[in-house]
Amino acid sequence: RTAGATKLMRQLYAPFSRNHEKLVEMDIRSAELTKYAANAMLATRISFMNELANLAEVLGADIESVRHGMGLDPRIGSQFLYAGMGYGGSCFPKDVKALVKTGSEHDQVLHILEATERVNDAQKNVLFKKLVRFFGGADNLRGKTIALWGLSFKPNTDDMREAPSLVLIRELFALGCHVRAYDPVASKEALHILQREHGEARCEELLSISSSAVAATDNADALVLVTEWKEFRAPDFASLAQTLRAKAIFDGRNIYDPAEVAAAGLAYEGIGRVSRQAVQ
Repeated sequence: RTAGATKLMRQLYAPFSRNHEKLVEMDIRSAELTKYAANAMLATRISFMNELANLAEVLGADIESVRHGMGLDPRIGSQFLYAGMGYGGSCFPKDVKALVKTGSEHDQVLHILEATERVNDAQKNVLFKKLVRFFGGADNLRGKTIALWGLSFKPNTDDMREAPSLVLIRELFALGCHVRAYDPVASKEALHILQREHGEARCEELLSISSSAVAATDNADALVLVTEWKEFRAPDFASLAQTLRAKAIFDGRNIYDPAEVAAAGLAYEGIGRVSRQAVQ
């Protein structure tokens, strides 16, 4: 680090720092740790909310109401308080693992980050467990056709690294379930990864990549919302009630109103929310 380099960086970032200084000078070790710590903190917030969501569900509370209330506290804020199917991508999983490993190499056990990782791994199985429960056991779920909306680990990307959808599909394939999946941009990448993991023959037998969200629900027993793409936010619930054989939606991102879904004649299962039966 030199005075000249610091001056050049300040000039470069000046247009973006007029109201708040965003350039901080520090030693190399501190800079590295800052980057890892920031991502690990966000990952920890997500795992905390997911663990709280699972508690809220058994207590009869709604994690969405809890999230909103918590977010009003300025000491907490509203960012990264959304319960769901767990985090994925390249940064959060990698950086949490890196900090845990670095701690281990220096005789430091990072208990919170180890728990963050365990909670996240478990959360990726939550919707599969809900499917098993809804259908009355694994044997009754076996061979069913499940529609998946969204495959990428988050919206607006085709990144499939550590995506929760991969864990769900793995569990469904193990029961011989047929998966009809649709993602606006990640379908090609997802197919490549799934074929590499399960083999082309298995994917040919059990996986269908659909051309649209509506097409994915054709001949499906239930719908699972995995990734909260904007085009999934306002579906025709009445039409889905006519299409889905088991008349059920599993909302992995809590983007739907449970009462609205139930009123349309569909059962609703979310994350950290009380289950709703279809209104007859």
